[in-house]
Parts: sequence; C-alpha cells; structure tokens
Amino acid sequence: MRTVTATAAAVTAVLAAGAASVAAGRMASDAALKAPAGRPLPTEPRLTVHGTAAGRITLTRDLASLRPGTYGLAGNGSHAVVGPVVESASHTADTAVRRLERVTHGTLEPGDKVWLTPNVHVGNPGAALGLEYADIDVPGELGPLPAWFVPGHRDTWVIAVHGLGTTREQAMNVMGFLHSRRLPVLALAYRGDLGAPRPLDGLNHLGETEWRDLDAAIRYAVRYGARRVVLLGWSTGATMALRAATHSAVRDRVAGLVLDSPVLSWETTLRALAAARHTPEAVLPLAVRAAQGRTGLPAERLAESADPSLLDVPTLIVHGPDDRVAPWYLSRRLAALRPDRVALHTVPDAPHAAMWNADPEEYEERLRRFLTPLM
Repeated sequence: MRTVTATAAAVTAVLAAGAASVAAGRMASDAALKAPAGRPLPTEPRLTVHGTAAGRITLTRDLASLRPGTYGLAGNGSHAVVGPVVESASHTADTAVRRLERVTHGTLEPGDKVWLTPNVHVGNPGAALGLEYADIDVPGELGPLPAWFVPGHRDTWVIAVHGLGTTREQAMNVMGFLHSRRLPVLALAYRGDLGAPRPLDGLNHLGETEWRDLDAAIRYAVRYGARRVVLLGWSTGATMALRAATHSAVRDRVAGLVLDSPVLSWETTLRALAAARHTPEAVLPLAVRAAQGRTGLPAERLAESADPSLLDVPTLIVHGPDDRVAPWYLSRRLAALRPDRVALHTVPDAPHAAMWNADPEEYEERLRRFLTPLM
C-alpha cells in the first residue's frame, strides 16, 4: 500500500510540475502574443520625471534617457516630445536633461512615470501635421480596417504599417516627408489595433497572419489608382511587408520595401520579450513551444518571411545593433545574402523600430535616395 501511495504521489507531483511548466510557458509567450498596441514593450524602461523648466525636462539617468534624437515621451494620460540631451545642462549621476519640445496633452509632474516611444505625433495627420487626409475603411478578411489616406499626385503609393508597441500614428513621423515628395500615403490599422477587427484567437501572430490585412490595403490602393506601391513597415509591420511582397496575389504591384527593424525571427523576438519580463532562461523554450501551439503556425512556415530566395524587389533595411527585440545581425545577414536587392543602413544608439527618431535627417535622406527611382 505504501508503495502504491508513494507512486501515486510521485505521478501527481510530475503532472503538477508539467502543468506548471505549461502555464509558465504560456504566460511567458504573452509578452509577444498579447503585446498591446501603443503600450511600451518590456524592453523599454520606465523613467521618472524629476522636473521641467524652460524647455527642458529632467529624467532618470538611463541608457534610454541618453539616446540621441527625438522621441515621444508617453505616460499615463500624457504625451510630450523630447529632443536631444542638453549637453550644457547640469546633469547628475542619477539624472539626464533633455530638450522638451512640447507637451502634446496632459501634464508632466515630478514623480510621474514615463517612457520613450517612437510615436512623436498623436492624433491624426490633420491635427498633428496640418495635412489634408481622409479616414477610410479598407475591406479586410475579418472586417473593415481603419486607415488614413494622405493624397499625393503620383501613382506610386506608400503603404505604412506599424509594429510591436506602436500604432499607425508612427507613420506620421515620415508622413510630412513623403507628402513633400508628392507620394500618396496609406497608414493602416490592422487586426488587433484599436478600431480594427479582433483576431479570431485574440493573439498577435507577429505579422505572419496580419500580412493579409496589408494585402487588402494593396488591393485597395490598386483599386483607387495606384499603379505601384512601396511597403514601409516597422518591426512586425516589416514582417508583414515581406510576406505580402512574396505571397500576395497582387505582389506584382509592389515596387519596393522599406523595412525598419524587421522581425526576421519570431522565435528570437519572442525570447527577447519574454526575457525582458524576467522569465527564467529555462522557461524560454517552453514559451516558444507555447507560442507555436497557440498560434497554430509551425516554425518552418514562420521562417519564410526571412527567406532571401523569395525576395524579388528593391529593399531598404534600416536597423541598428542596439535593437534588443529584433537582432540587427539577421538584417545584416539578409543584406549579405541578397546584395543585388537589399541595401542596409545601420543606425547606432537606437532602440527597436526607432531608426527615424535617432537621426531624422539621415533617415529621410536614405528614404529619398531609395524612393526616387521608384516614383
């Protein structure tokens, strides 16, 4: 009897440990599969506001608060725009002073928790940039997809898609530049975004099913006068662009790709986001398996987005070695494998999907050179 009881207890313990492991893997996979649009990724540190005065803001000293460039500064109920570090200011060992360009809405008080975001503009292209635009609905397979359309005189359209941790407002960073080149711009919200249809399983598939919403946007553009399109994607939006360029039935209309911080390995990105949530290393493989099981997409298929043999249009990749979410070395490898198609512009000291923020002038110059022959 004792032997039977001991065996039963051991089996129960094993089953309990297995169930706990499955649960831990599932929770860890949420870091990527349930990353909410417009909220900071776990790799982005929270900073404390120490004070504001005379066009300056003092923040917790961190690698993030010392980044070069221009960023949105978001908090709970507030948004501002900060410029470069003020080198002449009185910095301390615990603080950094940046230029405070403007407070878009809300207030910034000492003690407030904030984070840097690539989204410099909020609202819509009319209110934020003074551009003529239209709110449209793109017919998608799950329902209408909200989008902004900024008209232009050319018949090559730019379709812009955001990625992890941001919203379609990110497209406004480059919308003014694109408008000055007379290019029509379509900035898309896709499944899972505010106002867009919810995915059937409620999960983010890291671009690997969302690309069909981008496919719908390409069809919409062609229907309304686009002869060709350039797909501009950040993060998983870049994954969507790669998938659409290789799998869309109207891929012959895709003239080029601009990929900012592309997610070329969903597994690597999922591990990075889970690790940033302090997931034990031993649980990370379980997170990967949980993600595969929950999304229903095998690893082999997910890897197609980075298959260099499928890439057949001019491509500009803008990426940096400081990206903690989507490794830069994968972009470098793709560029090395397809030098006939891919140009890589490396941006130092920039976090994930914030290459424009680190150096807007250089980013737009690279865009100009790339887009000019495609217009």
